[in-house]
Amino acid sequence: MDQLTKDVLKSFAAWGKDSLDLHQLFEAGGNDPEARTAVFDIVERLVREGMLKEEGNDFYSLTAKGRLAAQQIQGET
Repeated sequence: MDQLTKDVLKSFAAWGKDSLDLHQLFEAGGNDPEARTAVFDIVERLVREGMLKEEGNDFYSLTAKGRLAAQQIQGET
């Protein structure tokens, strides 16, 4: 798993929230416009892979599969 994907998944713990809006998730990409575009693509992929769930109004939450992946990532650091 690439670092930016890990950063997106870790965002939920960093913000201390169960759901985040897309703008909060963009923070994983910093101020780099290309990285922010990549974050959008990553979020869409994580939804397709069942790690994130679309909650509406650009909000996303971790699924059980996503929480497990995020915990594994946290354990790496």
